[in-house]
Order: sequence, then C-alpha cells, then structure tokens
Amino acid sequence: MSSEKIWANSADSHFVEPETLFDDALPPSLAARMPKSEKFEGYEILTIDGKQFRRNMPKPNPGTQDMREMIDARAPGANDPQLRLKDLDNEGIWTELTFPSIGIWTSSIEDPVLVKAGVQALNDWAHEYIAGASPRLLPTASVPMLSIEDAVAEVERTAALGFRAAFLPTGTPASVKQYHYDDWEPLWAALEAARMVAAFHIGTEPRSADVPAGVVFRGPGGAILNHSVNTFGGQTCVMQLVASGALDRHPNLKVLVSEGGATWGPAVGDRMNEAFRQHAMYVRRPLSKSPKEFIYDQVYASFQHDESAVAAMQYMGWQNVVWGSDYPHLEGTFGHTQETLHGLFDGVPEQVRRRITIDAFNEMFPGIEEPPEG
Repeated sequence: MSSEKIWANSADSHFVEPETLFDDALPPSLAARMPKSEKFEGYEILTIDGKQFRRNMPKPNPGTQDMREMIDARAPGANDPQLRLKDLDNEGIWTELTFPSIGIWTSSIEDPVLVKAGVQALNDWAHEYIAGASPRLLPTASVPMLSIEDAVAEVERTAALGFRAAFLPTGTPASVKQYHYDDWEPLWAALEAARMVAAFHIGTEPRSADVPAGVVFRGPGGAILNHSVNTFGGQTCVMQLVASGALDRHPNLKVLVSEGGATWGPAVGDRMNEAFRQHAMYVRRPLSKSPKEFIYDQVYASFQHDESAVAAMQYMGWQNVVWGSDYPHLEGTFGHTQETLHGLFDGVPEQVRRRITIDAFNEMFPGIEEPPEG
C-alpha cells in the first residue's frame, strides 16, 4: 500500500444527538414523545411517540457490556465536533455530509404537530452545533413528512440558515402519497430553488410498532438478506423521481442516495430504459430523454467498500459516484479509512480517484474548500 495520504470528502456520516436535545428545546408534553433509544448487547429498543420496536445492532466486543460506551470510545467525535475534526484529519476526510442518528426516526412519527416541532428543534441544533463548528461539517436538514406544506416551509427556513441538503427518508408515511405523485411537486420545486440536494439515506423508511426495524427475512441467511435488501429503498426513490418526470421538470435538482452502494446506477438505468422502450404506450407523461440519462445527470450515490463502485465510474460512465465513511458507525471506515481508500484507489487513474473522492462531492456542494495536499 502506498504511504501517500489520500484525502476524501464523505457523503455519508452521522452525528449522535445529545440525549437532552428534545427535552431542552420542546415543551415536556412534546419532548416525551420524540424518538428515544435504549441500547443493549446486540439490539436497540426505539420508542417513538409511545410505540416501541426493536432494532438489531452489531454486538460489542467480548467484555464490553455497554454499547454506547463502546461506540463513543471507538469514535471520539461521534457527538463532539472538535474531536470529530481531529478524527477527520487523522482519517484523511476533509468535508463530510452528516445525517441525524436518533433524528432519522422522525419519519415514523404520525402526529404532524409533533414532527414539525421536533424537526425544527433538530435542525436548529444541527445549525448551531454542527454547521457552526466548521465549514467542513455539512449537516442535512430534516424534513417533516406528514404535511407537504410543512416540508416546503422547513426547506425554505433551513435554506435561509445555510443548509445545503435536505434529508429525506426512503419511504413516505402511510398517510401521504409516495414520491412519484404530483403532490410532492412543491417540495421538488422548493429544493431546486434553494439549490439544496435531496439526500436520501437508506434504511429510513417509516416503521410500524412491534415490527423489528430492518427485518424483512428470518431464518437461514436472514442477516445477510436484510442488510442487502436495505439498500433497495434509495434506488426505488430514484426510480420514482425519474419515472414520474420530477427530475425532468426540475433539471437543476440534484439527488443523493447515501450508504446504498454506487454500482446500481448503470444497472437501474438500463432496466428503466428497457421499460421506457417496451412500455412507452403506457407512459402517461413522456420524458424528454431516457431514464438512464436522468440518473447519470442528476443522481449521485455514495459507497464505503464496494470494489465495483470505482468501475461503475471508470468503465460505465457514471460520473456521480461519491465515497462515504459512515462515521461513527461500527460498519464504517473509522480506524481504517486510509487502508480502505488505498485498497480502492491504488493503481486507479488519478482523474478517476479525484472524481470519486473530491470532485463529484464538490459538484453537489459548490464552494467547498480544497483539502490539503499530501
């Protein structure tokens, strides 16, 4: 492995919110109903507005009983921006897009008053605590999904605060229509007007009570199956925006799918092109170009370890491949980021490496400062 330090921007990371965030920002009657997490060995119990469900988690190392202590010890900057910047310097990560942690579960709230207040509190905290710490930290703005009017208002409010991306779950609540319906047109228009990236993070579909989060399959191979199918939600969101003509109507809207791999773009584009050709008589709203062109022009995808993701950009022409560390999660690259980056890019042409590690990210977020050399 080369000794050269590879610098990269990360299109996927998370901040761990303080446990008292909602207690400090909201009336007690609302704060008590916001998402809360209790972590145990191998699983997590989530409580969201009185509903509880279980989520499997990586098990601690032998002798470590407290999952929270293990995570904090492994990634010191999980909820401290100054320690985080030290971690990023050591790892070779320059600028990172950050998603919420407990905040990703706001999509499972079923009360529009509660989710509106909770999301505003979450975004105000992220603006002050994350964005205010350094221009290298780009928090995503969470969006209240139960009212499209509220969603648009929060996009406009956070855009005025300087947010560059809006976090959207990879599934809509049951009480509102899915993303390919025209009801969402005001949101796409607001994001485009604000030059905010529509950032979908995989595994964030709304959850129902008593259904373990992320569990689709049980039995032999279930762990591998569940982790694998978890990636498909982001691809579905992209297909909805392409097929419905939303990206056609909003050519300046950029879409990011984080942590879902980055090899799927060419394959999904080919499949959608096939449907577009063979079933054109059923397409209600003609598109100005092929579905694959919309993906290649407006959609970005982040990966961590996928060997084939580099080839998707180098040999399949998808220029919008970006890398992400998933800091501070256990499945991320913290502690071995340089090993990961060298394994992916040693021997790869410089322009390919540069495009994936720096330039595609900077294309989504113009004006980002260049990393140091070496």
